[in-house]
Amino acid sequence: MKNAWTVIAMFLFFSGSTRGQDRGLLVKVGDKMPDFEVQLFNGERLATKDLRGKVLLLNFWATWNPPSLEEFKRVPDEIVKRFEGKDFVYLAISREDPREQVEAFRERTGYRFTMGLDTGREIYSRFATTAIPRDFVINKEGRIVYTTNGYSEKGFSEMIRVVEKLLE
Repeated sequence: MKNAWTVIAMFLFFSGSTRGQDRGLLVKVGDKMPDFEVQLFNGERLATKDLRGKVLLLNFWATWNPPSLEEFKRVPDEIVKRFEGKDFVYLAISREDPREQVEAFRERTGYRFTMGLDTGREIYSRFATTAIPRDFVINKEGRIVYTTNGYSEKGFSEMIRVVEKLLE
């Protein structure tokens, strides 16, 4: 597994999919994921220690952000259903939106995947200073192996390939 992680990290580093051109990014591939605890939309709390041993796809988004909304159109089928039953967690954390706004968004869109609330940017500020959506793929050992900034079909597809590799 360590060899696969090394190959993925090297590929992403040299392909430009990581920190190289992203000045707002505070973490990079190879870093340990910053610890945090998030309140989920359903009222439960989730801490990073609860995620160890699972591949995590962490997404920071906002209800008003068109690229976030475009990415979400693909999440239910291409992420949630695709990796259901595996050692995988998809966690979308709303950056700054109040609970009521996220609730209205969920009602309007019908999205029911796991969402957390970061109304004060406490969690987001451990990962980046600017731009959403931001996605981080974290391996079972809690290390960041892939990052994206913004949404593109190519970046989303690459992110899926990275998750698949980690789950092999």
